[in-house]
Amino acid sequence: MDRLASPPDAPPKPPKLLQIMGPGLITGASDDDPSGIATYSQVGAQFGYGLTWTLLLSYPLMAAIQEISARIGRVTGFGIAGNLRRHYPGWLSGGLVGLLLIANIINLGADLGAMGAALKLLIAGPALLYVCLFGLFSAALQIFTGYARYVSILKWLCLSLLSYVICAFVVNVPWVEVGWASVWPHLTAKPDYVMAIVAVLGTTISPYLFFWQAEQEVEDGKEKTGARPLIRAPEQAPQAFVRIRIDTYLGMALSNTVAFFIVVTTAATLHAHGATVIQTSAEAAEALRAVAGRFTFAIFAAGIIGTGLLTLPALSGSAAYALGELFSWHVGMARRPYRAKAFYAVIAAATVVGIGLNFTSLDPVKALYWSAVLNGVISVPVMAAMMHLSMRPAIMAGFTLPLPLRILGWMATIVMAITVAAMIATWLGVTL
Repeated sequence: MDRLASPPDAPPKPPKLLQIMGPGLITGASDDDPSGIATYSQVGAQFGYGLTWTLLLSYPLMAAIQEISARIGRVTGFGIAGNLRRHYPGWLSGGLVGLLLIANIINLGADLGAMGAALKLLIAGPALLYVCLFGLFSAALQIFTGYARYVSILKWLCLSLLSYVICAFVVNVPWVEVGWASVWPHLTAKPDYVMAIVAVLGTTISPYLFFWQAEQEVEDGKEKTGARPLIRAPEQAPQAFVRIRIDTYLGMALSNTVAFFIVVTTAATLHAHGATVIQTSAEAAEALRAVAGRFTFAIFAAGIIGTGLLTLPALSGSAAYALGELFSWHVGMARRPYRAKAFYAVIAAATVVGIGLNFTSLDPVKALYWSAVLNGVISVPVMAAMMHLSMRPAIMAGFTLPLPLRILGWMATIVMAITVAAMIATWLGVTL
């Protein structure tokens, strides 16, 4: 017997869950931004538990469309904007990216304003100064932090979402009533009820999330040793698709679970005490101080800051990725600033403009409303284009969508189209 013989190679260990979680987790968590928190707070304050069912309905739809976004990036090696530029008319890709930039910057400005207001509630001081500091910190983090370290920071920031789970268990919640409202809701066609449904769906399914997750898959493929776009390395597909599905479905579950608890918390406190009109996330936090105590208020307000820090990079970053791919620039947070000057310049410029919006007379509530309108309008053609290109063998090679994902993707697209139509019809009806 040869005593010097090497032992047989041990089978590779399966990756740990935290290693699997990445683009999907960060994208799902960034969906619960301060403007989203304001939407969910208003829904809970106005309707109590009556709209919790919308978060159960939207989950499979948003998870499917985000998985499709991730698959497009992982298979082709390009993000959504890059594929639109390569396979669709210039007026379409340019128009969609232009609308995305406007919506993202407005949303970014509103989120910065909410973060500044939340910190002012916690420690007093000048809210506008806090707006500037938050914006500069976020931009510097994106520009000067290495990609691997940056992703690690974003993963830890996801823990800030737990503050809203804690809030729901601190206050007195009738969970049986919540359960019945979630599975057996009382539906109505009243305009304010329809608009609330539109708001929830428009918040959970947003265009910047499509662009962001697809690009993060592209970045991950560049960073991991041996990883290549699946059209060039089809043998990597089985493991890649399993990882994407776990990452995405858990990430979107986190997003909707947190949204659910925000609705429940505000329903159990604000709605139960007759506070039914909430316009901003900071307003929701302030209202909680009176009806639920300082502890709940502090946790809620701190959560606004944590989720904002998580979302700002997704808003400015998705804008930079989209514009960069549209003009064939060097893009990517794995690149040094001097290797992707235009890309990082867009991140900086978007952040500066977002900060500047807080120094104008622009009403943040109206700004968020128009941002939601733009997001809704953009989402339908973007989702339709994504469905079209993800089913084309010329683009996806042998990795066109499987039938279940195809069905869910088209269902999500149709639901968003109906949502936008309902939003416009309701808005016109109110205006007229």
